Amino acid sequence: MLALYDQIYSALLPVYGDDEARALTFWVLEECGYSRTQILMGTERGCKDTKNIPNTETIIARLLKKEPIQYIFGHTDWAGLRLRVTPATLIPRPETAELVELIAREHGAEQTLRVLDIGTGSGCIAIALRRRHPSWQVSGLDISPEALAVAQENAAANNVPINWIQADFLDEKTSLSDALGGPVDILVSNPPYIRCSERASMSANVLDYEPSTALFVPDSDPLLFYRRIAQSRLGRYLYLEVNEQLAYETAQLLVAHGYTSVTVLQDAYGKDRFVCAERQ
Repeated sequence: MLALYDQIYSALLPVYGDDEARALTFWVLEECGYSRTQILMGTERGCKDTKNIPNTETIIARLLKKEPIQYIFGHTDWAGLRLRVTPATLIPRPETAELVELIAREHGAEQTLRVLDIGTGSGCIAIALRRRHPSWQVSGLDISPEALAVAQENAAANNVPINWIQADFLDEKTSLSDALGGPVDILVSNPPYIRCSERASMSANVLDYEPSTALFVPDSDPLLFYRRIAQSRLGRYLYLEVNEQLAYETAQLLVAHGYTSVTVLQDAYGKDRFVCAERQ
């Protein structure tokens, strides 16, 4: 095993535990230019130019403070895409990739769909859908200009055209008619849905580094984004990522606003994670 592997792994082990420390160590070394074979065989030669990569001591120090490794290196691999991420954007989760797969599975044969991704962040959902379905017209909306700048960069890097919209979706005065040209076929969203009271159960790498405005909603109105989505009547089909503890409340809200075929689906971890619905 590469000597540097032991150094990094030993430093991370007390904080992360065995499995995560090993995964992070491989990640750091591969970012620094070592192949998996070189790491396992202890081969020092062949490392790429690392002038733009922090030295390992700096990386270890940041990891020991629970800073997400995706922010340290400025990117993540998700759903077959290399995406830039910054503290202005959430780090895309595997569950959100499942949401993309769900839409592709149910609508992949359709050629001319119009799609709106609300709370696009890094642009991951919009870009993944447009990449897989080049004939679809896809728009991504976010309140944060910093997040949209990252999304635009990711779209350019992945060579997909997206219509980006900077707006406060919760503001009832916000009109998207001109930007969208009317309702869309599919409205997809992974909005803030974690109640502030749930902070105590969350890890430091999320609480201390990821944007709180993209995570949390007040306990007094945890479904405010879903209510606004339902009231907007922008999408014929809704595909929503939701708080597992509020999935059925979200479904009931959609039924109350006239949506039909409302379904709660579980993610790969067996949690009630998605709500789908249709409006006639």
